[in-house]
Amino acid sequence: MGKRKAPPAADEAELQQSKSGERKAAKQPKLAPEASGFKNKEKVLLLSSRGITHRSRHLMLDLAQLLPHCKRDSKLDTKTDRGVINEVADMKGCSSVLFFESRKRKDLYIWLARAPDGPSIKFHCANVHTMAELKLSGNHLKGSRPVLSFDASFDQQPHLQLMKEMFTQSFATPRRHPKSKPFHDHVISFHLLDNRIWLRNYQVVPGLDKKKASADSASLVEVGPRVCLNPIKIFGGSFGGPVLFDNPHFVSPNRIRALLKKREASKYGAKVSAKSQRRTHEQQHQLPKDDLADVFR
Repeated sequence: MGKRKAPPAADEAELQQSKSGERKAAKQPKLAPEASGFKNKEKVLLLSSRGITHRSRHLMLDLAQLLPHCKRDSKLDTKTDRGVINEVADMKGCSSVLFFESRKRKDLYIWLARAPDGPSIKFHCANVHTMAELKLSGNHLKGSRPVLSFDASFDQQPHLQLMKEMFTQSFATPRRHPKSKPFHDHVISFHLLDNRIWLRNYQVVPGLDKKKASADSASLVEVGPRVCLNPIKIFGGSFGGPVLFDNPHFVSPNRIRALLKKREASKYGAKVSAKSQRRTHEQQHQLPKDDLADVFR
């Protein structure tokens, strides 16, 4: 057998370089891949029932502008079978639901639920002021991500902690959402007062000196809308199930209207009884006839 020919010097140099490159690559730690694309798939379904008033509809439109990750649907015809909402949320790919329910064209109830397994919270909505009605001077970018501010009392009781978590999951715009903007220029605040939740929206205005921007020089200007949420019940399921919390301080608006009517009826009854008492008093205490009463006519 013949002897094997030695490779040329140039080939040997290339082999050595490739081997050294492989060793260096093996020594270097693997870097984590850059986070790209949209990861958080949180979406909120926003819909209402039939018979909703114009003020409630404008409030829903204002909230839709604050939630770029929401999906809207047509009005719901039924008021009894709310389980249909879970099917609509499944078709839309939404994990949270904001349902505006109108009763008697006067009362507005807001359901905040996690679809399809729950839990869900029912609120009575009062003191509604929309952005078109207030016409405040505050303004922020449409679709920008908000900073959620909660009162310290939300960490004191279990049902308030649950409300805080559900508000955070629903109102916090996911990072890198296609319809959102990578800015934090407004604050959505939730404050607890008189056993009610007061929702406000503020614009973050930087100081006049833009070169020396600091948190102390920034200020807040209200944008709107304004809403007062009175929690009624917390259910273990989505739009139903076992009752986890029942608000003892809640009084139904029907009960309030009945008390007001009763008060007005009591006023009328008092007037009627006063007139009858006056007639009886005049009959029992008649004045004697005056002989000189007709002299100066």
